[in-house]
Amino acid sequence: MGIWVVQPDIKQLNSFQRDNTIGEVLGIDITEVGEDYIQGTMPVNHKTHQPMGILHGGASVVLAESLGSMAANLCVDNSQYYCVGLDINANHIRAVRSGIVTGTAKPLHLGRSTQVWEIKIVDEQQRPVCISRLTMSVLKHKH
Repeated sequence: MGIWVVQPDIKQLNSFQRDNTIGEVLGIDITEVGEDYIQGTMPVNHKTHQPMGILHGGASVVLAESLGSMAANLCVDNSQYYCVGLDINANHIRAVRSGIVTGTAKPLHLGRSTQVWEIKIVDEQQRPVCISRLTMSVLKHKH
């Protein structure tokens, strides 16, 4: 059955990354959805580099928050609730100069008022690049 209240559709999730968003600028693509995870990729190139020519830690955080935020909002009834980022941390483990990184967001806690997501980012050889934890606040729409 999985964790999703809203059944994820990869094409629709990718459309959320388009239309003048940071996801579009950085080239983030949702590639896979499982019963309890969302996975996406981001190229490592001139748009995601820092001045030393390696993946910028902030770009990794953008990928992590994009995946976790998307996933969080699929776990609530969107007619009544929405989720926004409350806190994020990241440990940068390995430098990457080129290629594609892949992030996978999985829940650690799905509560009524908060959610906690772990996002693991790996390089093309499946070596860890960044581990992030995202706390989301679950808010009620004011109708």
